[in-house]
Amino acid sequence: MTSAISGTEISLRGLRDRPFELLKELEKRSRAVVAGSVAESSAGQEWVGVAFRMGGETFLVAREETREVLGYPAVVTRIPGAKGWVKGLANIRGLLLPMLDLRQFLGSGATVAGRNTRIVVVNHREIPAGLMVDEVLGFRRFAEAEFNAEAPPTVIRCDSFLAGAFRRGGEVWPVLSLKSLVESTGFLQASS
Repeated sequence: MTSAISGTEISLRGLRDRPFELLKELEKRSRAVVAGSVAESSAGQEWVGVAFRMGGETFLVAREETREVLGYPAVVTRIPGAKGWVKGLANIRGLLLPMLDLRQFLGSGATVAGRNTRIVVVNHREIPAGLMVDEVLGFRRFAEAEFNAEAPPTVIRCDSFLAGAFRRGGEVWPVLSLKSLVESTGFLQASS
């Protein structure tokens, strides 16, 4: 590896007997690489979300709106007087978290807990919620240019909570807004 400094080339091998100069050259090169990376990342903004499957359809939620993803808890305590989509409370590391069937809340049938069933924990300061989904597919990254504010039609009735979609190739990934979902009047009225 060589670097041009004021017309002369400096070889890292040539600096092996001069550790101070070697460290200075390595630092200089590192700073140049980091500066180039920052310029590239600001030029093409990236959106990161969590992909999940619900009722045979795939959706995305923004990474910022998701606190964590959990397996379905072994013990969920039923809450008397709660609507059917409220599965109950689970003790997650000493904190009680409401477990809610997202598909059932949306009126598209109940989710059957299975090996792949996951809980997407909503990152909301005032409204704790664990949303039960069929399967979490992991992180998905998209360029902001792939975003379209027009949400596609879905089989699961969640149009009022969609915040657009990302399109890549022939695939369409609807974005579900967890913030608008948990702050909606229907969601906040969980008692029968």
